[in-house]
Amino acid sequence: MRIPKRGEKGFTLIELLIVVAILGVLAAVVIPNVGRFIGAGESEAKDTEFANIQAAVHSMMVDNEIAALPVPITTGTANMAAFPEVTATLITKGAPDAAFVTAAEAGLGVTLLTGYPLYGNTVINDVNGNGAYDAGDVLVVNYVATQNTTYLYTVDASGTVTQGAAAP
Repeated sequence: MRIPKRGEKGFTLIELLIVVAILGVLAAVVIPNVGRFIGAGESEAKDTEFANIQAAVHSMMVDNEIAALPVPITTGTANMAAFPEVTATLITKGAPDAAFVTAAEAGLGVTLLTGYPLYGNTVINDVNGNGAYDAGDVLVVNYVATQNTTYLYTVDASGTVTQGAAAP
């Protein structure tokens, strides 16, 4: 092993050339692959949102024991508080006791709890089974995490969702 003399520092020319060559090879391999993934994230996000909305509609229909949506949404919307169906009232939603639902609506101080929305779906259920409206008998179920989506959606009566363009 040679001890460097005073004033000798740094790398030799050959060492620098080897490092530059290695960096050049790495750049040649990495740069083309990065370009391939730039648009893939947006496509995956679109597909994931669509799958989530379709699963949410299916879950909502199963939970509410409905085979077909009474008035499905045929105009694209990104507002999940108005999707997939918002015309059915709690009484027409097949509540087992219409008088109980009416009392619950009066107890809430609202006159309209409608539809089967994926965000803010109001469910009234006699939790303790006493036949009387209690404060804990009203539940709000969200089948999706946020009220607004990135894309527009429509749905047919059977619950099949179609994804449209990006929401404005």
